[in-house]
Amino acid sequence: MLGVLGGGQLGRMWSHAAQALGFRTAVLDPDVHSPAGLVSHLHVCADYLDPGALAQMAAQCQAITTEFENVPAQALRQLGLSLPCAPSDQPVAVAQDRALEKAHFVQCGVPVAPHQVLNSAADLASVAPTLLPGILKTTRLGYDGKGQVRVATLADLPAAWAQLQSAGPTVCILEKRLPLQAECSVVLARGWDGQMVHLPLQVNLHRDGILAVTEVFEHALPAGLEQQALQAADDVARGLNYVGVLCVEFFLLQDGPERDHLGPLVVNEIAPRPHNSGHHSIDSCDVSQFDLQVRCMAGLPLVQPRLHSASVMLNLLGDLWWASGTAAAEPPWASVLALPGVHLHLYGKTQARPGRKMGHLTVTAATPEGARHVALQAASVLGIAAW
Repeated sequence: MLGVLGGGQLGRMWSHAAQALGFRTAVLDPDVHSPAGLVSHLHVCADYLDPGALAQMAAQCQAITTEFENVPAQALRQLGLSLPCAPSDQPVAVAQDRALEKAHFVQCGVPVAPHQVLNSAADLASVAPTLLPGILKTTRLGYDGKGQVRVATLADLPAAWAQLQSAGPTVCILEKRLPLQAECSVVLARGWDGQMVHLPLQVNLHRDGILAVTEVFEHALPAGLEQQALQAADDVARGLNYVGVLCVEFFLLQDGPERDHLGPLVVNEIAPRPHNSGHHSIDSCDVSQFDLQVRCMAGLPLVQPRLHSASVMLNLLGDLWWASGTAAAEPPWASVLALPGVHLHLYGKTQARPGRKMGHLTVTAATPEGARHVALQAASVLGIAAW
């Protein structure tokens, strides 16, 4: 039996991959209706730090992973005393704190956006004007665009600081906004022996801080840039002594002084788990990111995934269920499924809310143009804006 902390859609897809290899799966999640808990052999419905729940997971599982970065690192630390955890608590703790994360990138020698950690309101006076315009972010618990405020000038900083402190005192980090040409990500897997493999580089589009579209095909970026991204991701994973699946997100900068100074690619952040941008791999690769996660946990051989189809992945948010604006209604799946190369994945969530990830759609085709053409048709049917 293999175990996962967290019962969301990533845990659900991990459970399917583990069960395909004959493993039983256990989920620790406090939500009685968690998507992963509904499809696993064992659902321990309790808080992540519940001593009895952790003891039960330790007694029944041979290895543990996590499906979201905000699971308490302390839970992984406790479980790691008695069984393998992939990842361990240390890299998860780094990913949970933007200040630690940025410091790790600097230590690894990979380019990052200019930034400054702000521990108190008094630190606002020391902010250099060159960091503006920027984005003020809480160092903890920010994801999908949450916990951050855009700041245009030094005069705007106090109000942005006050807004992020409204839920309680928190350390923040100010990052300089850079002129972006594109966003991309690398999903890699690193085994207990240090071996690393990776999915093809993914080109991403975010809307309102949430991933909207991922396009994957051979040579999506020039070979030199792709190799630079892969090497930087490897350096980040090696520096953490990471075991498991890790996503490293990058910004590709526009031509200009920032690119001349920093280089074409800067690391944005890491996710110590499978990633939304890697969901395409279930349908476009011979080995998915969830297959790799299971192999890392179980010490099975890691093989380099092969991309057999160009693909476009669309996130399906709860907004689609509220297209009429008056009552929730199922989107027109039949019309979407009539299109060639469409793979629909719904996560089993019982309530659709705006901004909530309810599923994803992957379109595969022989060429990038073919995949994009069908994906745009599907987006039009569903009411998703074109790109």
